[in-house]
Amino acid sequence: MDLDASLSGETLVVRLYGELDLRVSDNLRPRLDKELDRQRVKHLLFNLRGVDFIDSSGIGFILGRYKKVKAQGGTVALAGPNRSVHRILDLSGMYKVMSGFANESEALKALEGGKQG
Repeated sequence: MDLDASLSGETLVVRLYGELDLRVSDNLRPRLDKELDRQRVKHLLFNLRGVDFIDSSGIGFILGRYKKVKAQGGTVALAGPNRSVHRILDLSGMYKVMSGFANESEALKALEGGKQG
């Protein structure tokens, strides 16, 4: 699993690649938290296009960052999951607390424009 983070306006875009499971989540958590503290962003976008697999630990990883960003008055969105990852996110109720988008550009337009999908 790899993580690529970049700033786009007030949104930290986090692109994830590979499997998002317990081992990976434990490694990524401090890296992303450090980036969130350093950047002081309003929105967080997880681009999941490169994620092949996600389990409950990966969902917990995303929810933990959601709580952190939400507590600071921001929003979190998910973009581009493949069919199987999308199904897991849907069944776990993730789309009830954060918006999902087909791709990164659609999500950024909604986040920066103040609209949630």
